[in-house]
Amino acid sequence: MYETLEIERVGGVATVWMNRPDVHNAFNARVIADLTAACKALDEDVSVRAVVLAGRGKSFSAGADLNWMKAAGAASESENFADAMRLAGMLRTLAEMSKPTIARVHGAALGGGMGLASACDICVASEKAVFATSEVKFGIIPSAISPYVIRAIGERQAYRYFQTAERISGQRAVEIGLAHEVVAADALDAKVAEIIDALLQGGPLSQAAAKDLIRNVANRPIDDSVVEDTARRISQLRATPEAREGLDAFLAKRPAAWVPESGPQ
Repeated sequence: MYETLEIERVGGVATVWMNRPDVHNAFNARVIADLTAACKALDEDVSVRAVVLAGRGKSFSAGADLNWMKAAGAASESENFADAMRLAGMLRTLAEMSKPTIARVHGAALGGGMGLASACDICVASEKAVFATSEVKFGIIPSAISPYVIRAIGERQAYRYFQTAERISGQRAVEIGLAHEVVAADALDAKVAEIIDALLQGGPLSQAAAKDLIRNVANRPIDDSVVEDTARRISQLRATPEAREGLDAFLAKRPAAWVPESGPQ
C-alpha cells in the first residue's frame, strides 16, 4: 500500500517500518505522504490497539533527504511553505493519533527523525541510538518538529541543542526527557513488547481520552475552567460501557473485555 513503508500487524499492534535503508530512512515528499496516510488509516482501524514506529537498516531516520532539501532550496517561498505544511501536518497527525504510539529508536534519529521520536507518546531507545536537532548545520531551524521536541525536552534543553546541534546519546536522551527508556540493542524489542503488554491492559477509549486530557491540561494554570473541565471529563467517562466493564472486571478479578485472551503478548 505504501511505497516507503512496511506495515506489520501482530494481534492489535501495528508496526510501521520506514523502509528506505539506503538513505537512512530520510524524508522526502513520498515518505511524508505515506506516513500521513498510514497514521490516519491505523487510527481509524478499530482492530489496532497500539502503533510502533521503527526504521529498517542502520538508522531510525536521518531527517530530510538531501536531494529533497536541494530541490526545496531552489523552489519559491510559496512552494517551500506548502512543503513545510505537509511535513508539519504529518507530524501533527502522528502526535494526535488516538492510539498509543511508541518510537523504537535503534540508531540515528536526526532532525526530522528526532521530531518523529518526540511526536510519539513513548520513546524507547537502544544504547546505539543517537539524536540531534542538526538543522542549524544546514543554515535552517528545526521548525516543524519544534512543538514536539520542546514538549519532550523543555525550553531550557532546546536552547542548547537547537543551537549546538550536538549529538545526544540514548542515555542523555533519557536524562533530558526525550526517551523513556534506554536499553542494550539486543533488548530493544523486549522492552517495546513489555510496554505494549502494559498498554493492552488499558481501555482503548480511556487511553484516547487520557491523551486528549494531557493536551488540554498541560501548561495551563489551574484555574476554575481547568478544574471544571477535568471534572466534566471524568464524569462523562464514568458512565461509559468501557468504564462499567473495567470496574466489573476488577471486582470479579477477571481480565477486562479489551485485554487479549492470551494475556500479555
